[in-house]
Amino acid sequence: MTATMLAPTDLRGAHEALADTEGTVQLQGAGTAAGWAGAALPTDTVLDTTRMTGVLAYNPSDMTVAVRAGTPLSELQAELAANGQRVAFDAARVARGATVGGLVATADSGPLALAYGSLRDLVIGATVVLADGTVARTGGHVIKNVAGYDLAKLLHGSYGGFALLAEVVLRLHPVPASARTVSLECPLDVGAERAALVLGSALEPVCLEWAEGTLLARLEGTPDGTEARARELAGLIGGSVLTEDDADAAWARHAELTGAAVVRVGCRPSRLAGLIGAPGGPAVAGLGTGIGTVGLPFAEVNGMHDAVTAIGGTSVTHQRPPSGVRAWGRMPSAIRVLRALKNELDPHGRLSPGRFESWFGEFGNREENP
Repeated sequence: MTATMLAPTDLRGAHEALADTEGTVQLQGAGTAAGWAGAALPTDTVLDTTRMTGVLAYNPSDMTVAVRAGTPLSELQAELAANGQRVAFDAARVARGATVGGLVATADSGPLALAYGSLRDLVIGATVVLADGTVARTGGHVIKNVAGYDLAKLLHGSYGGFALLAEVVLRLHPVPASARTVSLECPLDVGAERAALVLGSALEPVCLEWAEGTLLARLEGTPDGTEARARELAGLIGGSVLTEDDADAAWARHAELTGAAVVRVGCRPSRLAGLIGAPGGPAVAGLGTGIGTVGLPFAEVNGMHDAVTAIGGTSVTHQRPPSGVRAWGRMPSAIRVLRALKNELDPHGRLSPGRFESWFGEFGNREENP
């Protein structure tokens, strides 16, 4: 099957692309997460969002910005920095050109999620296009706006399966005047113990991560205040305050390890160290967020999925697994609710078939999750 390629540039074009076509549609952005989750099945149409770019509305005094969803977040951050503002979000894929819509659709996150949350928390409004071309809006430019059903949160982690995210309104934060990183070389179990000390203190790090042998804590604020808190944190955990260059290198290594992971897991923070430390492969652990990544042989992936499910967590592959290896953990207890939503928003199953394997009745070459 040769798919028809469509590349709209704005909301109207996205509406027409879905309203004026028939058959299945694969939604794709910059492709930085193309190997994540289930393999996309062949479709009649591929809708590329990478031409849907640009800022739609930005008033620095409101601390919000509206952008088209195909905008690379790195480009948006550069524009916002001119006014001393940022989207407080630092997933590793941002440096590789990941789009705002793609980051929302994959529920990606970075170390700053400890203080600022994921894009689920930073998106305060959105315009989406449903499978039949219907345009729907949710939220707005006011941070406390809660009117209507929050479609933006539904699309967070949906991998394009429920609707096309066309435009996004994001909450902004100031660029900090100063940032310092404290480091401690230690095994994961010790890192988890020291992280608990930090989280129980009044030091308020914005990031607290263990990256393959190194505990990293980042502090932000005024220069004097940040320096004093960094020294106090270093004394608390027995670590050292890194120079700016060393800190940049440490966080770059963190991003590299995250990008090379085979499985991403989410669970209660207190369970994370025992979960991802067991396989013995390269691991990154958000010890305050409960989000971690691990590198392990594909033969061990199903076992990892089952271990995560057993403690009430979630898991998904970040590299395409071979046949017989599940991309997702076992179906969640809310699968009937998810199927009902899928049937309501995309009753003919047009959008991005395969990304959730057989969760929505899509039987490609994968075995159905028990």
